[in-house]
Amino acid sequence: MASVFIYHVVGDLTVGKPEMTEFYETETVEAAIRAIGESTECGIPVWRRKPLVGIENSEMRQQRFVGILNSLDIVSFLAKSECLEDQEKAMKTPVSEVVVPNGSLLRQVDPGTRLIDALDTMKQGVRRLLVHKSVVWKGMSKRFSIIYNGKWLKNNENSNSSCNSVTTNLNRPSTSSTTTVRDKFCCLSREDILRFIIGCLGALAPLPLSSIYYLGAINPNFSSIEASVPAVEATHIPPGDPSAIAVVEPALDGQLKIIGEISASKLWKCDYLAAAWALANLSAGQFVMGVEDNMTPRSLADYAVNSTAGDNNIVNGVGSTRPRKFCSRSIGFTPSSPGFSVNRGLSFGASRSMYRGRSAPLTCKLSSSLAAVMAQMLSHRASHVWVTEEESDDVLVGVVGYADILVAVTKQPAAMIPSNRSLEAFTTDIQS
Repeated sequence: MASVFIYHVVGDLTVGKPEMTEFYETETVEAAIRAIGESTECGIPVWRRKPLVGIENSEMRQQRFVGILNSLDIVSFLAKSECLEDQEKAMKTPVSEVVVPNGSLLRQVDPGTRLIDALDTMKQGVRRLLVHKSVVWKGMSKRFSIIYNGKWLKNNENSNSSCNSVTTNLNRPSTSSTTTVRDKFCCLSREDILRFIIGCLGALAPLPLSSIYYLGAINPNFSSIEASVPAVEATHIPPGDPSAIAVVEPALDGQLKIIGEISASKLWKCDYLAAAWALANLSAGQFVMGVEDNMTPRSLADYAVNSTAGDNNIVNGVGSTRPRKFCSRSIGFTPSSPGFSVNRGLSFGASRSMYRGRSAPLTCKLSSSLAAVMAQMLSHRASHVWVTEEESDDVLVGVVGYADILVAVTKQPAAMIPSNRSLEAFTTDIQS
């Protein structure tokens, strides 16, 4: 295991991070859309309000955490028939009616927690770390040595103590001489962890240049729907990690060819009302490809949708309501070339090779290196990358997300023995 995870603490990653502003469950969907546009991982933590009296400890603060609300949750909510009928009322709905309660997605940790211990918690499903805001570090965290001020600080504690449980380490006070701001926290996401990892690739050698197949970082258990089914079917799929559903076209040999995705990443900074209407009224293929390119003036009227617009429109828009047609541009997608048919059930193969901009799914190959996949995710601010076959650009075999990368970079050397299976055998297993 790379020493960089042992000799760094969570507090090292909080330098320069802004103070967290709690977003309460009583806030409206309209306010949540604005907040999500400025968030990481396309979602925001949702909290219950603080008690009026008394001093709040870490356990009480943890109990106030409700869950994480992302862009796909909001679009799915706005796609409901009652919300489409009265969009203004839907936008004023408190987020407590939208967010999926899950208190296990966030954990408060001490700034002196070893980074390796924090990664272990994230591998178990935690997506956010709540950390006291650190100003200055002048020492070492308990149980290990670390370089500060250009010299090694000696650790006199028995090395056998490393066998203690991760849970104990997370909340144990640090012996570091640190300056923290009382009652001020910052929130670390898995994206922040990934940025730290990609900044020290040399210390992780040879992992970064190893293929995701070799590292076992490919998750074959992904969610998908066929392009010909209604897009709203994506909202019936249980939420997963990553929060993404592949839109696929089945081939005659049983393979799945990806043509797009319905995900929190793609909907992050979209026109939420237009996306909600499209989700409720179009097929999955139409939703990810766009339908405006070869539509006649008469057919445009059939796709009219009440969407908010105004000079203060930031993400979804808050202002006067006027009729507006749906197009892939309005939900953040760049349109494809002419030739896409709006008739459900027709083959999407003709337009799959044409330029589709942001609507095109982010993909990599089985042989892609871990460093390349991490760079893709960070440059596109994506929570995942779809994995395709070596000989094809669209035959889907799996997905790589934050959790898969965290597992890969913390594997013990003994767990990375090259597999006897070839890439072809892996692909065959996926299809079967």
